[in-house]
This record gives sequence, structure tokens and C-alpha cells, in this order.
Amino acid sequence: MSSKGKSDAATGGGAGLVPKRRFPEFGEAEAWKPKRLSRFLSESRLAGSKGDVAKKITVKLWGGGVFAKNDAIQGSANTQYFRRKSGQLIYSKLDFLNQAFGIIPEELDGYESTVDLPCFDVSAGVNDAFLLECVKRKEFYLRVGEAADGSRIAKRIHPETFLASEIPLPSLLEQNKIADCLNSEDALIAAQGRKVEALKAHKKGLMQQLFPQEGETQPRLRFPEFEGAGEWEETPLSELFSSLDAGVSVNSGDRPAQENEVGVLKTSAVTNGFFNLNENKVVFDDFEISRVREPVCGDTIIISRMNTPALVGANAYVKTGLENIFLPDRLWAAKPRTGTCMPFVALILGSDEGRAALSKLAKGSSGSMKNISKSDVLAFLIKVPSPPEQQRIADCLTSLDDLIAAESQKLATLKIHKKGLMQQLFPQVGEDDA
Repeated sequence: MSSKGKSDAATGGGAGLVPKRRFPEFGEAEAWKPKRLSRFLSESRLAGSKGDVAKKITVKLWGGGVFAKNDAIQGSANTQYFRRKSGQLIYSKLDFLNQAFGIIPEELDGYESTVDLPCFDVSAGVNDAFLLECVKRKEFYLRVGEAADGSRIAKRIHPETFLASEIPLPSLLEQNKIADCLNSEDALIAAQGRKVEALKAHKKGLMQQLFPQEGETQPRLRFPEFEGAGEWEETPLSELFSSLDAGVSVNSGDRPAQENEVGVLKTSAVTNGFFNLNENKVVFDDFEISRVREPVCGDTIIISRMNTPALVGANAYVKTGLENIFLPDRLWAAKPRTGTCMPFVALILGSDEGRAALSKLAKGSSGSMKNISKSDVLAFLIKVPSPPEQQRIADCLTSLDDLIAAESQKLATLKIHKKGLMQQLFPQVGEDDA
């Protein structure tokens, strides 16, 4: 792949645009020329129906081309639905800024959608996969979504506005080459994503076997050394935790703390059973630094005691302490009593069932913010076996968590690599992509 600087057009000359890197066979090719989408897209409103029971595409659609679908959904009697066909470009008119674009795959040929999901026939002069990557780019949809006065970004984008927008295009041969390259990247990302999801499903299935189900006192699967060990005992968290301690609210900056700085956790540091250290905010002011308390300690479980209804009760295990990172007032640190296997308890509290049960403890009149009381958490009952069996289960599932984390990191790396590749293969229009 060859490198080539921007043309005069990229710096304001007006002749065209040149990406930073091109495949060798296109190293001396012409600059990319801006062209209106209406030159190779035409809105399609195929014959449809109202209110019937049919195969419909809903507005849950993402740039990766994944659609929410229903094979037998009752349509609204007051809404016109349009029958769609594979190969059409589709986007969500109501969710434009979330990169809600896709190409309709063959499996959705004949599905219906509302007018809020405009569809366009793609002419033979453009590669549809290449086109999809163009309109998904942040640089494109922020420019198209900008209001006329430049004061805000509009979420609702009508087909007329969309079709009047321009994208820079190379020759069809270069489009095909770039699309093939990016499709290979997408295939790797998709395969890695399936691997991560398979590991998560394996863990969930294993937990259903290793933990007693509702109404049962023994798991269906036990390690050989604990077969016949008897029933698990229902125990309140007060007998497993020595304390629940919250931090304090302090004024902080808008970036994470660096190695020698003091930081305070954001409530988003604990979601989905995982602790994300990077979700913290630096504390600059000496007075505010003097007020912080409750550093992040190892072998504890951090619990969100106050949050939105969807996130209150979120929790995660912390293996290693962090002397310079502290808790806010909305997070508790659950500390163990002697003999408690905290990773085991965290597996229960962080499971789908545990999260749901903790969330049910939340109270408050506000629809947007709920709070869990310390007494309710400490009275919360869970089933536990002997400490050695707790540790054996925790060791097994923690090793699986480590594998999931490692494979998730590989997935994130692949996505970063594709983003960097696109920044090289596509010319920049106006400001650089974020």
C-alpha cells in the first residue's frame, strides 16, 4: 500500500481529495471527486400495506447492517408500511447520528418498514459496501446532520437532505478494492465477536449448573470433591460483609487521573459485573483532595447504591487495590468478613438474577434516580456452600472471566485497527475524524 499526501483539493484547491494511503495500483490515480448521493441513490417506496400481520423491520438498526426483525408483527392500522428488497441502503431517519445505516441482506428481502426507515436503490456505478462505509463515517454524518446555522446537530434527517449531501468517490475499481479490504476486517471482527459471545454463553450456562436454581438448595453440577457435601445455606450478606462504606462527592476534572494524580470513580466504573478503572475523574484542587476517602481496596465488591433504575445495584469485584483512586458517595465498597470468598459472592451479585434482585431493593420517588439502603443490602439473602467449595467455584469462573476479558480486548483491538485503517484509506473532509 502506498502513501501519498493530500492534493490541492484536500487543502482547499477544489480539484478533489486524496487519502493518506492508497493501494499500489491506485497510487497515481485521480483524486477522489465529491459527488451528490442523489447521483447513484434513489428513494424506493415499493408497494406496502397497513395494519397487516407481516414480516417487518423495526427501527433497531445499526451501521453494521444488523436489523431487529419480526416475522409476524401486527402493523398499525394508521401506518403505511413499504416492502423492502435486499441490496437497498437503509437508515433510521429518527436516529441518524447513531450511525443507524445498513444494507438490507437477502434474509430480509420482502420485509416491510415504515417511512422512518428510508430505503434507497443503489445504482451499478457504486460499490454498496463502500458506500455504506462512507455514510457511516463520523465526518460525514456530523456534517450532514449540522443545522443550517451551525448551532446544533439535528438527529432527524429527511431523505431529501440525505440525498443532497456529497461524498468523495474514487473509481469503481478502487471502491471495490477498499470494500474488499474492509469486508475482510469486518469478517475478523464478526468472528471475534462470536467467540466472545460464545464464551459468555458458556459461562452463563455453567453458572446455571454450578449454582442452585430458584427453589432448590443444591446445584445440579458439583466438583467431584464436593459431591454429597449437602445443601447450600441461605445467608444474609451481613454475615459475609464486614461493612459497606461509601466515599464522598468532590469537585473533579473531566479526564481520568494519571499515575501520580488523585482520582474519584464514576458510577459507570461498575457495569455488567466488570470493574473499569479508566472510568474515573481526576481531582485537582488541594482542598478537594483533602476531602476524599475510601480508596479502592483489593478483595472488595463495589456496588452502585444510587443510580438510574437501569443501573442501580450494578456491582463488580475488585481484585487489586488502588491507593490514589477513591469512591464517590454513590458507590459502596463491600468488605469481607474472615472466611468470605468475595469473588464467589461477586459472581452471585453480578449475575443477571443477582443484578435484578438488587435493583428491586431500590426505592425513591424520582423516576430517573433510585437509591438502595444499606440495611436492605445487608439483609439480602444468598445461598452459599462451604468456604472451600466457594473458592473452587470462584477459581473456575474467574479463569473463564479472564479468558473473556482477553478475547474482548482482542475484539476492541480489531475495531481500533479498522478505524485507523479507514482514517488512512479515506480522505479527510474538513475536520479530521474523531
